[in-house]
Amino acid sequence: MPHVSLRYCHCLAGLLAASLELFAGEHRGVVRIGGTAVPGAQVVLSRDGRRAVAMTNLKGEYTVADIGDGVWLGRVEMRGFVLLEREVRVAANQEASVWSLEMLPLAAIVGKPVSLVVAAPAAVAADPDNGGTTDAPSPMAADLLITGSVNNGAASQFGQSAAFGNHRSTLRAAYNGSLGLIAGHSALDARPFSLTGQETPMPAYSHWKGMAAFGGPLRIPHLLWQNGPNFTLNYQWTRDRSADVQAARVPNLAERAGDLSGLTDRPFDPANGAPFPGGVIPATRLSPQAQSLLRLYPEPSSASGARYNFQTLTPGGMQEDSWQSRFTQSLNRSNQLVGSFSGQSTRATASNLFGFQDGTGTLGLNASAAWRHLVSTRLSIVLGYQYSRLSARTTPFFAGRSNVSGDAGISGNNQDAANWGPPKLNFSGATPSLVDVNASFTRNQTSGASFSGLWNRERHNFAFGGDVRRQQFNLLAQQDARGTFGFTGAVAGSDLAGFLLGLPDTSSIAFGNADKYLRAGLYDWFFTDDFRVSPGFTLNVGVRWDYGSPITEKYGRLVNMEVSPGFGSGAPVVSSRPVGSLTGRNFGDSLLRPDYAGLQSRLGLSWRPVAASSLVIRAGSGVYDNTAVYLPIASALSQQPPLSTNFSVQSTPSAPLTLADGFHAPAGVASNTYAADPDLRVGYAHVWNISLQRDLPAGLAMTASYRGIKGTRGLQQILPNTVPTGAASPCPGCPVGFVYLESNGNSSRHAGQFELRRRFHDGLTAQLQYVYSKSLDNSGLAGGFQGGQSIAQNWLDLKSERGLSSFDQRHLLNLSGQYTTGMRKRRAAWLPAWGDALANDWNLAAQLSAGSGLPQTPIYFAAVQGTGVTGSLRPDFTGIPATQAAPGLFLNPSSFRTPAIGRWGNAGRNSITGPVQFSMNASLGRTFRVGERLSLDLRIEAVNALNHVTFTGWNTTVTSPQFGLPLAANPMRAVQTTLRLRF
Repeated sequence: MPHVSLRYCHCLAGLLAASLELFAGEHRGVVRIGGTAVPGAQVVLSRDGRRAVAMTNLKGEYTVADIGDGVWLGRVEMRGFVLLEREVRVAANQEASVWSLEMLPLAAIVGKPVSLVVAAPAAVAADPDNGGTTDAPSPMAADLLITGSVNNGAASQFGQSAAFGNHRSTLRAAYNGSLGLIAGHSALDARPFSLTGQETPMPAYSHWKGMAAFGGPLRIPHLLWQNGPNFTLNYQWTRDRSADVQAARVPNLAERAGDLSGLTDRPFDPANGAPFPGGVIPATRLSPQAQSLLRLYPEPSSASGARYNFQTLTPGGMQEDSWQSRFTQSLNRSNQLVGSFSGQSTRATASNLFGFQDGTGTLGLNASAAWRHLVSTRLSIVLGYQYSRLSARTTPFFAGRSNVSGDAGISGNNQDAANWGPPKLNFSGATPSLVDVNASFTRNQTSGASFSGLWNRERHNFAFGGDVRRQQFNLLAQQDARGTFGFTGAVAGSDLAGFLLGLPDTSSIAFGNADKYLRAGLYDWFFTDDFRVSPGFTLNVGVRWDYGSPITEKYGRLVNMEVSPGFGSGAPVVSSRPVGSLTGRNFGDSLLRPDYAGLQSRLGLSWRPVAASSLVIRAGSGVYDNTAVYLPIASALSQQPPLSTNFSVQSTPSAPLTLADGFHAPAGVASNTYAADPDLRVGYAHVWNISLQRDLPAGLAMTASYRGIKGTRGLQQILPNTVPTGAASPCPGCPVGFVYLESNGNSSRHAGQFELRRRFHDGLTAQLQYVYSKSLDNSGLAGGFQGGQSIAQNWLDLKSERGLSSFDQRHLLNLSGQYTTGMRKRRAAWLPAWGDALANDWNLAAQLSAGSGLPQTPIYFAAVQGTGVTGSLRPDFTGIPATQAAPGLFLNPSSFRTPAIGRWGNAGRNSITGPVQFSMNASLGRTFRVGERLSLDLRIEAVNALNHVTFTGWNTTVTSPQFGLPLAANPMRAVQTTLRLRF
């Protein structure tokens, strides 16, 4: 099994990723005039000195690829039409932008006043139904006249079809639509990779997605006819049924009965410290609570071993319906209304290793309206309103079905019907954690108003605007209502022995104050100047201010912990009550100081140093605030004592924990488990970049760039007043056992990128991109909240936390290409005419990505002394390279050992490199044109077309016999087919 990935490790390059960098994305759109597609229009997206350009095709559609998610300034230019500019949002699953062009007056087109005279044919008579007046061409038709004709020379040999720029003969031609189907089935897919070596059954899988789209002018007789709005309607229908393969090492029949003689760790009797004879725990000592919970574990499906002895399929399903609509109404040349409404409903089920099948359901709604007013040909303003609402419900497998904790004799946790189920069990060894999801019901809502404007003055293009948004996060859930037990082996010499004896090493729980109504406000304004200094030099200068208010709770139910300098003492502070006497500071119901210093600069330039050369130099610099830091903080502060039951403790000889009553807080434990620095500052990233672009012979274009990022005020989590295992506390009586959040972290990232692109020629286009980067930080939260791994090991030595970022990938190579058949001038002589027509216009595309592995942290699974926190401790590094592993392993267990008594482990954060990544996707497609307006798209796609095995990561828990083994394998080859009928 190691040879599967090792044979590729010398030829693969690494992955570009950064938490503070913009991720590559794609923006799509369509340009129309009066419902008719406009080909040949130029679309320009710009931001922070970057500029991406695309042209519309015959259908008026365009695509701008490989740009970062976020808000860009979009511009549509075409000779003879009003310049359109507005902000566009680039994000995953973002609907296509629709641009509606308006023609300039003829005087503006030719640059001088023109008296337009149209000679009507002599046969035209007065129309009595129209007040006795004669028909005259519409302004649009007049602007497009060819000299000497009012119908584009329709009576001559140069006549054009009734399409763009002509009166249409029917209403039907003004509408467009499509029907599509995407289908995938396990019959075309490869078998999942087996970690156990057992025969892997082919899981039943099916994927069906239907799509429908329709658009055009909305015309209702006698109400809305000629001046009705243009609309687009889209609907997607998805039904998925799948199953994953999971492997684990579960207790065998002998171990369930207390016979642990086959384990490396020998159990001992906690009562006297003596080993159990033969490693067998007497049946009379087995905990009834443990025996009850053991029934939830499946029995081994293969011979018992230290690595894996159980493998199963975990089925799941998903049903989704989504719809989007958009309406555009031009009131006159100066005013336009745009509205959109979309929604998505999802129902899904998922099961885990234990067969627990949980259900989730979401419903999201989005609506927006905007009024665009053209003050003059140089100044336009847009007023907008946006509204979104998302509700999501998660239902655990046992909810309302079986009170597992109560039936097992476990007390102290929340046993309401909605929270029925087993407590979570965590083991330091190979035994998988017993876990199920928590019940929750969220209803989030955002409403906001926006203003933006564009002003063109000589060589300046000014953009300005602002937003005001109000957010609601309404949550009905408990953080850990069923509680969590941890088994590290400290109590009985073996984690499994401690479980069988019913003696956990740690216990934690959090419930109460289930309903939370969190509120926040977001405000911003911006101003930019796109200044064309000279034909070869453009400067973009701007400033932006962002402010996100600290989140409050509607009824003042947030609890922070106010501590004295040095963490010598502390007391809980409830937001609806007066602040305690430690500091006397009161920042309102949020309990955090607002941070108004969100002023951010922007600078970008584009320079062509040699007029006759294709060399273009681009550079930019900007500061970006992270105003979305408060939600996880408020969620944690809303579940703290005295309003909730919340503690995390470690078993001690004087206060031992048991499965029966381990959720009753011992006397003297810290009243809070989480607190945040009231002076917490909003973090920001300073981003700078420079790139050189130049055309090369043979239709090639080369771009070389460098990007740097410096992050400041990153979030850090520490455990105050903690010491290494076996060491004496320097501050007896000081509060301990709570996580404290502060904003003293920092990070840096440097990346060099080389890109070589072959322009489309003779049916072939290709792009090669290589990135070399390195990211460092001292903040475990830089990669997101990851439980104990996001907490600093030594709260007094945060410098030792600096290491590779969890998203760091040293190398990344991306190669993509597309070939279209039949683009060469000469066809194959041996093909008949019909065969040549059949072989033409096929598009074959492939994308290859190869990258080095992501960093991982070695973990020594033990509780931090005096707390119930596990996962933050690291082992000692022995000096033996971790990659020098024995056959069958990917990491060497001898590279790490248990830390010395009274000392922290010296293994670095993210000091292990994960498995290399490789993928290759391919597709084959063609458009079959049946008529002028009817076409059929066929596309066949293969994900992981080479069926190459890659792994998600290694097991880095040094106390587990599975250390150095893969956690899971990435999906193998999957094939799906897409059919789309356009009309």
